[in-house]
Amino acid sequence: MPDRMRAEDMALLAAETPRAPRQVSVVLVLDPGPDGFDSERLQRLIDDRIALVPRYRQRVQPVIGGLAPPAWVDDEHFDLSYHVRRSALPRPGTMAQLRDLVARLVARPLDRERPLWEIYLVEGLERGQVAVVLKTHEALVDGAETVALGQIILDETPEPPELPADHWVPMAAPSQLSLAAESVFHLIRNPQRLPRLALTMAQAVSDTAERLGDAVGLPTAGPVPTSPLSRQLSRQRRFVTVASGLDDHRAVRDTHGGTVNDVVLSAVTGALRAWLLTRGERIPPESTVRAMVPLSVRDGAAEPTSLGSQVAGHLLALPVGEADPVMRLHQVSYALKAHKETGMAVAASRLASLPGFASTTFHLLGARVADSQAGLPYQLVVTNVPGPQEPVYAAGARLVATYPVLPLREHRALAIGVTSYDGAVFYGINADRDAIGDAELLGQCLADAIEELVETTRDRSRAPRGRADPDATVAPAVKKPPAKKPAAKKPAAKKPAAKKPAAKKPAAKKAVAQKKAPAKKAPAKKAPAATKSPS
Repeated sequence: MPDRMRAEDMALLAAETPRAPRQVSVVLVLDPGPDGFDSERLQRLIDDRIALVPRYRQRVQPVIGGLAPPAWVDDEHFDLSYHVRRSALPRPGTMAQLRDLVARLVARPLDRERPLWEIYLVEGLERGQVAVVLKTHEALVDGAETVALGQIILDETPEPPELPADHWVPMAAPSQLSLAAESVFHLIRNPQRLPRLALTMAQAVSDTAERLGDAVGLPTAGPVPTSPLSRQLSRQRRFVTVASGLDDHRAVRDTHGGTVNDVVLSAVTGALRAWLLTRGERIPPESTVRAMVPLSVRDGAAEPTSLGSQVAGHLLALPVGEADPVMRLHQVSYALKAHKETGMAVAASRLASLPGFASTTFHLLGARVADSQAGLPYQLVVTNVPGPQEPVYAAGARLVATYPVLPLREHRALAIGVTSYDGAVFYGINADRDAIGDAELLGQCLADAIEELVETTRDRSRAPRGRADPDATVAPAVKKPPAKKPAAKKPAAKKPAAKKPAAKKPAAKKAVAQKKAPAKKAPAKKAPAATKSPS
């Protein structure tokens, strides 16, 4: 008997449109090392591991007339070479060229006639590196029966473990008549599932009508756009990457409190604020941007997963109206305080210690949660998943960078995925090409927002935003006083004392005079003036 598609997975398929494919992607940048890494090596790696995720060799089989949920059936014509594809950049390919290619790849919907995933090997990157772009449909990975392929193709050592040989033989697909009959008998035995199925079917019909309208170019229903983030989607994307040091994020956390996740979210908040200001948007002090932030939890009442925790959505108001970066961080930390105090939060160290590269699975689960709560009034999705802090390898090739690519949904033109790995934090920004034509500027604003937070840890008393490192101004000031303390300068300081009319000397001499002759009246009168100016 084939596995039936669950209602949640049916909803994900039904919500998909040509302008909003429901797939999560990840970009893995690899250093091939002396042994190299080509398409044949990648295909052998996947062929060795795919038995661990049987659903990656199954396709969706609809039931005639929509009388019952679709079924997962083995793809009798499964062709691994169709799913493992090869591409190349003109050498030496830059990250900008890779981002352009990724934007085109993630905008294309997956073929529903085949298993819902694709993987691309991109050769020709500078420094001899290669990239792997993995696309997986949200309906394919539920965290319970199936994890992401990206989690199982990465190992903790350069030498991949030996696995037993896989002698897979696809099962014959059931006929439409047998699927429909089995569905009827199943509902008779489980009548409590009928209302939920009817609701899911109705939603599927509604979403199918929306897809048909989208295919002929009809405008989709949705809220009236109130910000650049709430726009109807096109069929093209822009992809931007930002990389930063994990130690910098930890320094901000250690200085101001909170968690690394708080720092990430406050950096995103600062980036959105700066970007909106460059577009001439009016931002009152109380302005916020509502974000859906999936968080890992331990909830015994929720559906269990193979990862030891679940993912729950959290609606967070990002305080873009706050101009001070430290105050933004405190506001974000306070907003998430209730989640931390429930006792259900999962520590980042625990997530990072999971076997394999579990962050790819968690990003998929986060996207599923965000889609399941699409009716809530949020404007973008932000996922942040900690990964291992030691190098991992794909068939001996060392992973040097990883960027998640979250899907967009109608009237939500921006999504940001974040993964920390091996001492770095990698931000992947997916934006609609037409709605957010200046996505590269948003990426620069994000880099600036991270640096702005880091600056506050270097000298908390004098850290003017947007200026040079304060250490460069403090160092000369420390060196000057010893140069002015020789005895030869003491008589020179006493000579002006006899000439009262010439009291308006440079401020530097008066400061010295205050230290040398504290009993004089002139310095005593100027002391109060120095205390008033800071107020």
